[in-house]
Amino acid sequence: MRFMKHGICGAALFVAAGSAAAQSSVTLYGTVDVFAQYLSGGGTHSFSERSGGSSASAFGLRGSEDLGDGLRAIFTLENGFTTNNGGFFADSTTMFYRQAWVGLNDARYGALTFGRQYQPSFYAIYPTEPFFANELLSPLAAALLAFDRSTLATQFATGRSSNSVMYQSPNLYGAKLYAMYALSGSTNVPLPGTTGNMLNVGLNYTIGDLYVGLGYKYQHGSQTTALAPVPVSLPGTTQYVAGLAYHIGIVELMANYTYTQPGTAPTGSPVAVAGLAHSFSVIEAGANIQASAADMIELAFIERAVRSPQNDNALGFQFGYDHNLSKRTSVYLRAGFIKNNGSSTMSWVGNTVSQTGTKQILGVLGMTHRF
Repeated sequence: MRFMKHGICGAALFVAAGSAAAQSSVTLYGTVDVFAQYLSGGGTHSFSERSGGSSASAFGLRGSEDLGDGLRAIFTLENGFTTNNGGFFADSTTMFYRQAWVGLNDARYGALTFGRQYQPSFYAIYPTEPFFANELLSPLAAALLAFDRSTLATQFATGRSSNSVMYQSPNLYGAKLYAMYALSGSTNVPLPGTTGNMLNVGLNYTIGDLYVGLGYKYQHGSQTTALAPVPVSLPGTTQYVAGLAYHIGIVELMANYTYTQPGTAPTGSPVAVAGLAHSFSVIEAGANIQASAADMIELAFIERAVRSPQNDNALGFQFGYDHNLSKRTSVYLRAGFIKNNGSSTMSWVGNTVSQTGTKQILGVLGMTHRF
């Protein structure tokens, strides 16, 4: 037993010495989030326990090694999980659903990374979303990932891409450029199938209290097995995003706009015959209010407008409150309202809407711990 102790200590000292010599570091980090949800819509009411309402439940490893002359090797592996049942988040077939990438970062020329990564257009719009673009409870996620008849074949923006290579420039007088190209591959989220190649470019600019973000994405045609027993081809999709944020004292005002435009489906194809691929826009305005050192209030108004004959639009409002119990632990509440029109079925991600044109009412109480 004594020998084992000395052996373990010796190994630890050896690893530490090696790490110091190479000037490398690895950090374990994560978040555990759980919330109770009340949802009302279409004459039905439900109570449930879910995970990831304020911050996604996740744990990850982030590391770097100094290679000299301003060059570093960098990597991130980040898993998503559901606290309420211990399962994988979103995709049970993917261990590191949130991030899995490795690359090089040069202090003078920027970073080049490879793997599963956040898209440049996500980085552009993230600072302008009052609920931090949360995948489950932000109004923006509800609007961009809504499943309704008029946009079933319009490809969705999930915020991440696999099989990708991305360049990030250094900060140049407040501006930062992101450019990504992702190769095709199989996917289960948001729809099972095969994605086409994708080009994505983003630009962030900060000067004083003003932030501006712009993004462009072109997703080549894909295939999905979710709409029919046989694979259905989805037309290529172009997306434009823009966002603004401005600090005034304890208030940060925010606004963002997204326009998603599918290509023309071939005449006679299932998508064209059924009218499943229409353009849509999302506009959101809101604010974050730092009421005290421990208290944050979030407000957002949102409209999703589908360019279809049925006027498949949706309007929503959401209120949030976060209170920090410590630097690592916080509690939060959310209250939201969505009014669907036409065949719209917009709701918060993970909730199924069985009737078109219904109202959705949300109430949430949750807790987050970071480590």
